[in-house]
Amino acid sequence: MPETDRLPHALYRAEQVRNLDRTAIEECDMPGIELMNRAGSVAFRALRDRWPAARRLTVLAGIGNNGGDGYVIARLARAAGLSVRVLQLGDAERLRGDAALSCLAYRNAGGVVESYAALPRNTDVYVDAIFGTGLERAVEGQWAEAVKALNLQRAPVLAVDMPSGLHSDTGRVLGAAVKAGATVSFIGLKQGLFLGAGPEHRGELSFSALEIPATVYSREILSLRRVDWPQQVELLAPRSRLAHKGDCGHVLLIGGAPGMSGAVRLAGEAALRAGAGLVTIATHPQHASWLNLTRPELMVAGVDCAEALDPLIERADVVAVGPGLGRDAWGRQLWMRAQALGLPLIVDADALTLLAEQPLNRADWILTPHPGEAARLLQVGAQEVEQDRLQALRLLQERYGGVTVLKGSGTLICDGSQRPPAVCSDGNPGMATAGSGDVLTGVVAALRAQGLDADAAATAGVCLHAAAGDQAARCGERGLIASDIIAAMRPLANGIEAA
Repeated sequence: MPETDRLPHALYRAEQVRNLDRTAIEECDMPGIELMNRAGSVAFRALRDRWPAARRLTVLAGIGNNGGDGYVIARLARAAGLSVRVLQLGDAERLRGDAALSCLAYRNAGGVVESYAALPRNTDVYVDAIFGTGLERAVEGQWAEAVKALNLQRAPVLAVDMPSGLHSDTGRVLGAAVKAGATVSFIGLKQGLFLGAGPEHRGELSFSALEIPATVYSREILSLRRVDWPQQVELLAPRSRLAHKGDCGHVLLIGGAPGMSGAVRLAGEAALRAGAGLVTIATHPQHASWLNLTRPELMVAGVDCAEALDPLIERADVVAVGPGLGRDAWGRQLWMRAQALGLPLIVDADALTLLAEQPLNRADWILTPHPGEAARLLQVGAQEVEQDRLQALRLLQERYGGVTVLKGSGTLICDGSQRPPAVCSDGNPGMATAGSGDVLTGVVAALRAQGLDADAAATAGVCLHAAAGDQAARCGERGLIASDIIAAMRPLANGIEAA
């Protein structure tokens, strides 16, 4: 019996997973019905592990292979002594191939198939085996009613391969989509589970390759890379015993218009905690004298015009501009000076809005927009960005160059090379709080100043920021503030396991 594997880092589009499935069947002597039986077995074991006290099971089966997986689960559940009901959506006579064989095996084992009319209330766990990975149209009619009914009842839902109604490539909700308590994915991990609404609908995620040989995967180039901090921490090598602060990079942060000094202050402390040797903040003279009162390690300079930046720039290795910058005359002139520099740049917040007004393509910068800022940069609506985040990411990188970080649930990174874009699988909703993006700016700037190239600094910075957010959320997501993320960062940046 195949076991559930650790989540792989390679993600695929639905078409690619179908190709992998086809190759395994046609070239590796792995009959489709055997793969279906393995998938059902893995899913049933995951159900038992996740909800061991469940005794009553209701399976909602569609008319494709996903429904066939559901019939395998139902047969195994009956054999294990569970009370099982199978509700068929669509005419069971339309089942074909391996799905029809699975249905027949369930019936031959004494199982009864009912047409879907409504959900029974006396169920401990529901199994969503309605749609597979090929869904492209909006869910309508009886199918939509069933999905909405699943989301209204209290019993948990196990989704087979994909939550029904969720687009496998974009994570877009196609009219209605199941919100699962857990999802078991097979053969190739679908990128839509990490994009858009995917993280909201998938629940606890597990994966099985169903014992398909590794050689099969050489036929498909992954479409997206999953990244996380345990994978990225290796980029931060232990420091030399002879290191001094000048070896660890000097970050110059530009921002903090009157009334918005907190943003650049957070970015500055985050840069220190992520390992920058020196951090200078160029900010408005109105508050420069007290900005570092609670963090004296920060160097703060009041700048009243663009020319005042010049002596600060001479000492810097990396410049980050945008947190609290504002869009009045002061912020605009500092932005114009910053973008004319020859130093590596990290661009965030108000600087992104100013960039949208006068677009520029540059190789050596990192842009870190949230969906609203991305929409302004692309001159589209924010909803359009969220409908296909991966496409928006690619368009941003093509239009503006450098490395683009599209923040949000499943933050994305793209450097425009032949290497597939990356999606961070860490992070949590508690990080949707004021100042969180400013912290990320400081982290990325610090890693860039310590010698990582732009793509590595962006990727590792996103993952460190997300992992620190997860550590901070151990006390709960509600009430998490940006300073909590900074506080959790130091042990992680040193490869120390969190307590």
